[in-house]
Amino acid sequence: MFVDSVKFTVTSGKGGAGCASFRREKFVVKGGPDGGDGGKGGDVYFLVDNNTDTLSWYKGRAVLKADNGRPGEGRNKTGKSAQATVLVVPPGTQVIDNQTGEVILDLLEVGQKELLLEGGKGGLGNTHFKNASNQRPTYAQPGLPGQSLEIRLELKLIADVGLVGYPNVGKSTLISTTSNAAPEIANYEFTTLTPKLGVVEVGEYNSFVMADIPGIIDGASDGRGLGLDFLRHIERTKTLLFMIDIANYRATIDQYNVLKEEVKKFSSELSGRNFAIALTKTDAYYGEDIEADIKSFIEELGLEVSGSNDFGFDKKLPYFVQDLTFNRFDENKPFFVLPISSVTHLNTNSIRYALYELIGQDKK
Repeated sequence: MFVDSVKFTVTSGKGGAGCASFRREKFVVKGGPDGGDGGKGGDVYFLVDNNTDTLSWYKGRAVLKADNGRPGEGRNKTGKSAQATVLVVPPGTQVIDNQTGEVILDLLEVGQKELLLEGGKGGLGNTHFKNASNQRPTYAQPGLPGQSLEIRLELKLIADVGLVGYPNVGKSTLISTTSNAAPEIANYEFTTLTPKLGVVEVGEYNSFVMADIPGIIDGASDGRGLGLDFLRHIERTKTLLFMIDIANYRATIDQYNVLKEEVKKFSSELSGRNFAIALTKTDAYYGEDIEADIKSFIEELGLEVSGSNDFGFDKKLPYFVQDLTFNRFDENKPFFVLPISSVTHLNTNSIRYALYELIGQDKK
């Protein structure tokens, strides 16, 4: 089960109590106090592990508590400190204070280990309170209590390319065709109910990660459909690929405008990322002139049909690619507008190389 948001209370361990004890040994006169200190309570850490990709282990857990330190003992024996509690989460997890909404930890790197709550300090035994005026102290400190915090964990997948489009636009088909992912594919809307990640191979030594999220509809940023719950999964993506269904009853320019607006409402920062456009389902086109429709869409974006950067696109259909001859990349324009068909594999191989090039623009 894919779980990407949970909330619970986490508490560090209480320190062990100090011991009030006195030496009582045969032939030892006036032995004096010998109470040991209490052990330290358990800390709470978060550890990023690449072998987990969901927060399902935390589902249904109301409280997670670290162990308490052991109390001190006689003969100046210090109590055993409790082991730290390590909470394992996938990369991209944010730890948020559920009361204030403050992001406490942003866990991105595999192997990253961060302290959230420190365990309580153990109390001092009565041997610490011995002095000239009080040679027989009967007092020992109690351990300090642990810290408690109500937190919310939110998982935001980390990917290089995020697919954005209406339901049933071909996102799952594309990611299954170009990557190692195997999402459910069917001819109805909202087939994808949970985000999917796929590794796209580019040549023998290069690759990038593509993220498929449930379809976005008009009003998704206001809570309609499933898009709002999963839009956060593309917040960390470096680039966006807007997928427009050219065989849909909705006009291509209308689909694009709605998607751009919903992404902008959700996050102005996300809407400013580098992006490209794929015109999907060219094999299912039922209009009169697909070439004219593609050309018209490109012109409505304020662009001109071109092809100065050759990624092996099919020359039968119009397309647009930014001219990077002099390394002039316009972040306000799509890197490319490309007609594709995952069924007939039209440009599916070329789009991998074009997206890899687009990701490279983000690093410059």
